[in-house]
Amino acid sequence: MNIVKKDLDQNNAVVTVHVEKADYAEKVNKYLRDYRKKASIPGFRPGMVPLGLLTKMYGKAVMTEEINKLVVDELYKFIGDNQLNVLGEPLPNETEQPEIDFNTQDEFDFVFDLGIAPAIDTELSKKDKITFYNLSVSDEMIDNQIKSYTTRFGKYEQEEVVEESDMLKGDLLEMKDGKVNEAGINVQDAVLTPSYMKDEIQKNTFLGAKKDDVIVFNPSTAFENETEISSLLKISKEAAKEIDAEFQFSIKNITRFHEGEINQELFDKVFGDGNVKSEEEFRTKIKENIAESLTTDSDYKFGLDTRNMLLEKYTDLSFPDAFLKRWVLHNNKDMSEETIEKDYPKMLESLKWMLLKDDLMKKFEIKVELPDVLQHAKNVAKAQFAQYGMVGLEDQVYENYAQDMLKKEETMKEMTERVSEEKVFAKIKELVTLQPKDISIEDFNKFFAAN
Repeated sequence: MNIVKKDLDQNNAVVTVHVEKADYAEKVNKYLRDYRKKASIPGFRPGMVPLGLLTKMYGKAVMTEEINKLVVDELYKFIGDNQLNVLGEPLPNETEQPEIDFNTQDEFDFVFDLGIAPAIDTELSKKDKITFYNLSVSDEMIDNQIKSYTTRFGKYEQEEVVEESDMLKGDLLEMKDGKVNEAGINVQDAVLTPSYMKDEIQKNTFLGAKKDDVIVFNPSTAFENETEISSLLKISKEAAKEIDAEFQFSIKNITRFHEGEINQELFDKVFGDGNVKSEEEFRTKIKENIAESLTTDSDYKFGLDTRNMLLEKYTDLSFPDAFLKRWVLHNNKDMSEETIEKDYPKMLESLKWMLLKDDLMKKFEIKVELPDVLQHAKNVAKAQFAQYGMVGLEDQVYENYAQDMLKKEETMKEMTERVSEEKVFAKIKELVTLQPKDISIEDFNKFFAAN
């Protein structure tokens, strides 16, 4: 076995793996001897098939398989032993590979193309300046969050007098010449809400009415929308277009939504029993949660800006472009060369960032361990629960949810990558000069509006 590497330039190399019969012959013979012990061929007792017959029947196939395994193993061993920072995977050379015939040859040359990553030595200092956006928590943001909680933990109650947003339930009967049309539409327990009515006169007919009152109105005038009319009258949209009759509505129930009161019951529902004991503490706790969320947003923006700064700082990195495009095409048979050419700049940008990040991790001995990933998953779980107003839960709830998320290989990979980036960004914060800048949430969100 002999392996020779020829450098074409700083990013491309050709490796030739020379295989002789002595490299594989014993492995082939061992495989056939082992197979002989269990081979079942008509005319021979088990274990008594002549080795020569097995060699004639299966020798070339076994030799081909053993040589392929040997070449792959030795090629990657060579790459590792020589600490070659290859990009993608070795690809069969398309010009220098000699013809191979396993039936007539016993020595072989396998030629591979290698794409070599550029040498990177990432340097950061206080001369590097990055803006860090500070988002303040406004009273309006706190009020909006309280509004969200009072709405979430509100309740429906039965009322006696109709208001605009009430939900009314009753019997709906079609009328004709001022009387109920016995042959007309009859909807039991129909449901309507005055606020959905577009016609103010029709809407006002209901406002102030009481339970058991009978209201006469015209659905086609009230709603002016065949979808709403068809839903109310339980008829098709086509039939709803033809409706122009008045209906009487006998009010059975008046249901009104009441927002939750800002009291101890609400405090306990949001943050757990006894953790908050006054409205002042409630607002403070909400402010802390919003601030934590905003810090996450600020860190995310810092990460984007840091990534862009490094990519701009190291624009002179060279890559084996032709090799990488060929490798992508080799591994994505459904992609066209045109698509790869179009998407290549973004692919290259991602590759550059990966190399820069990996260099920083090695330089500062940054490691990502399972507890780090689990904590990140718990933070993600906590944020997801918070979106639904579920805060202040026991840590075990987040732990169980995080463990379930990490059972998926793709999720584990994504979160490990995210944690590695967070650790790199945290280290970069120590090395560069941060330029704090206060900004409103409205202006901050404009950074992402185009996306």
